[in-house]
Amino acid sequence: MKFISTRGYSDKFDSAQVIKMGIAPDGGLFVPESIPVLTQDDINQMLSMTYPQLAAKVISMYLTDYSMQELREYCDLAYSEDKFGEDPLPLVLLNKYNPREFILELWHGPTCAFKDVALQLLPYLMTAAVKKTGENRKVVILTATSGDTGKAALEGFKNVPGTEVIVFYPVDGVSDAQKLQMLTTEGDNVHVVAVDGCFDDAQTGVKAIFSDDELNQQLHSQGVMLSSANSINWGRLVPQIAYYVYSYVALLKNESIEAGEKVNFVVPTGNFGNILAAWFAKEMGIPVHKLICASNKNKVLSDFFRSGTYDRNRPFYKTNSPSMDILISSNLERLLFEVSGGQSERLNGWMKDLSETGKYAVDSQTLRILQSAFVGGFADEIGINKTIRDVYDRCDHVVDTHTAVGFNVYSRYYQRSGDETKTVFVSTASPYKFAASVSDALFGAGYSKGRSQDVLMRELSEESGMPIPESISNLSSKPVLHDKTVAKDQMRSAVISIILGDS
Repeated sequence: MKFISTRGYSDKFDSAQVIKMGIAPDGGLFVPESIPVLTQDDINQMLSMTYPQLAAKVISMYLTDYSMQELREYCDLAYSEDKFGEDPLPLVLLNKYNPREFILELWHGPTCAFKDVALQLLPYLMTAAVKKTGENRKVVILTATSGDTGKAALEGFKNVPGTEVIVFYPVDGVSDAQKLQMLTTEGDNVHVVAVDGCFDDAQTGVKAIFSDDELNQQLHSQGVMLSSANSINWGRLVPQIAYYVYSYVALLKNESIEAGEKVNFVVPTGNFGNILAAWFAKEMGIPVHKLICASNKNKVLSDFFRSGTYDRNRPFYKTNSPSMDILISSNLERLLFEVSGGQSERLNGWMKDLSETGKYAVDSQTLRILQSAFVGGFADEIGINKTIRDVYDRCDHVVDTHTAVGFNVYSRYYQRSGDETKTVFVSTASPYKFAASVSDALFGAGYSKGRSQDVLMRELSEESGMPIPESISNLSSKPVLHDKTVAKDQMRSAVISIILGDS
């Protein structure tokens, strides 16, 4: 399997090169030259596989310069019981009286967010990529986060030999638990920097650093190369494809669906990586009816799937689902490349318009293709809070604010469409990571005011019977190890200072 750039770079790359580099030389994103297809025999074999075995099988179809033995070993280590528990990705029927709705809990890893599923595996893929490509430079993982990627990357790469990790996050754009998770991270090779701006500012700054030829030459001369742990890195995205395949196989195994029966996936998303992975699973042959793209008040994706116009020129809102407070959805570039038949010229035109005017519009044929697979919708904070209460009352299930966005958008889609297709809600984070917002939704507006994170988590646990994850149960007692804040135009200088020790 070879990989190409969405923006038409002439060379093709092996998967190890792609994972090591993170982003293409022309600033585009790597995509597979063709999408592999799962046969019915593949799916039948998966019925008896553990999750690590199934993940290795799916990933092997893309990362063809990794052996199956390597991938099995890496997946066994990444998804071990001590990291993810006995059932790493529980797929649960929400209500025994409703056989149509299931929830896929992706937050049972070390940092209580879905990013762990990819970022516990990526360090193994990255270190192997370095060896496979004969690379002898230190790899610096440079990442922007809207809350969850940062801690998952820090946790995955901390103390990994030959690597260093720098995470930028919006200073006021993450929850208290998310911030504490990052700021208390131990490790000799980890760095956390707050950016005085929003996530889009941090993400734009990181992309600018990757495309800064002068800086990269300077780093190269010092034996350093940059790579990414964001979903712009194919090594981050491909493990996510595996859990959509797993969901379908698990439904088959539990006799919740018949072979060939289509399912819906409801995915809360901001940067578009998680739902793009579902689209790749669909293209591989997993029977999918609709991919329901759920946005919060920053509804740039919802508007795009309705109108075909992507317009970031709008107010930016800080919401109670901060990981989705995004106006520039990077992974949409990959989808547009694929649905336009791999025509880099068209893609480059749209990206040029976005860079110069802040918006672009796709043609009517492309929009029809998108709307055949995707349904867009959004929820504001009032809707999110009501949905958290409704899901708890109806299903005795506490969900976080991001997952609640998905439930809210789906409920209105179902009312409009009457679609009786079996549906999997992708649950992206533990409710304890957003204890204040979840408590306000369950116990009444303003309930969290004056109560500490520890008190709120304890009260949520007493109400729901859901254990508090050990990894976030004692955050407030840990020392803060990272306290640097920079302006958005100082990110480049911060990277130089961290890596090279310059002022």
